[in-house]
Amino acid sequence: MKKQDLRIIFMGTPEFAVPSLKALIDSGFNVVGVITAPDKKAGRGKKIRMSAVKEFALEQKLNILQPSKLKEPSFINELSKLKANLQIVVAFRMLPEVVWDMPEHGTFNLHASILPQYRGAAPINFALINGEKNTGLTTFFLDKEIDTGRIIKQEQIIINQSDDVGSLHDKMMQLGSKLVTDTVNLILSSKTNTHEQSTLIKENETLKSAHKINKEYCRINWNNEPNTIYNFIRGLSPYPTAFSTLVSKNGTVHLVKIYKTATTSSQKQLEKPGTILTDGSTYLNVVTKSGVITILELQLSGKKRMIIGDFLRGFQKINDYSFV
Repeated sequence: MKKQDLRIIFMGTPEFAVPSLKALIDSGFNVVGVITAPDKKAGRGKKIRMSAVKEFALEQKLNILQPSKLKEPSFINELSKLKANLQIVVAFRMLPEVVWDMPEHGTFNLHASILPQYRGAAPINFALINGEKNTGLTTFFLDKEIDTGRIIKQEQIIINQSDDVGSLHDKMMQLGSKLVTDTVNLILSSKTNTHEQSTLIKENETLKSAHKINKEYCRINWNNEPNTIYNFIRGLSPYPTAFSTLVSKNGTVHLVKIYKTATTSSQKQLEKPGTILTDGSTYLNVVTKSGVITILELQLSGKKRMIIGDFLRGFQKINDYSFV
């Protein structure tokens, strides 16, 4: 098949998807349509904001569709008129079969894990929360069950001890764009050698989930081991962010988001987990099950994100508080 005969529809919404769309354009592929989320009100001023993908698509003068419902007959009709023979999904919502089964060469998705591990909405978060040393990216053809389709291509990525969701997201965003164009080239040259995910599951291997994260899941349990808490916090930073409640001896309560921490060597602690150990100006340690966590960056409710020194200079009587 010739390159000019390949008609691509790209589906994506957040910043993560933009480099993949850009890579397709820069490689000379024919993107006949871009599907993204409808504009919505956001921020304190409730101003109308468009998605990152829409902003880029407008710059490139691409044809844009923003359906509120993917099964609407009017949207299906518009989609079919574009006569695409390949659809690409990067960070978009779940598609109905009538949409993903439409093009001749199928619909493939870029997923931020080495499938079949970490199927679901939050693979980057859970790879970090679980303390993985490696993760990766997968392109696969969509099927009826979410994240279960035939694998086309995968790319391994090393997770550094200093990585959080923000840094790992940015690495995967760039590497993912190359994987998308490599996958399109395989499809173009009819050299795809797909694998059923069931064949990649080793005997007695447990599949780890990457389910959607709700707010209460993000609460820190100070009774856990220091390294468990460290991974939990970086696996939720900068979004949706781990949090805890700071409570004084007289009952004053502050909600605190915690973005960055460090661990010390584990040791037996006599203090209760959640107890604060600090000099009141340069460091803030929190007692855990078998050691301490050093908080480096945090944010009080209604305040800006701060490094710990700035926080301590402005927070009175920190020694009267503990985390619960």
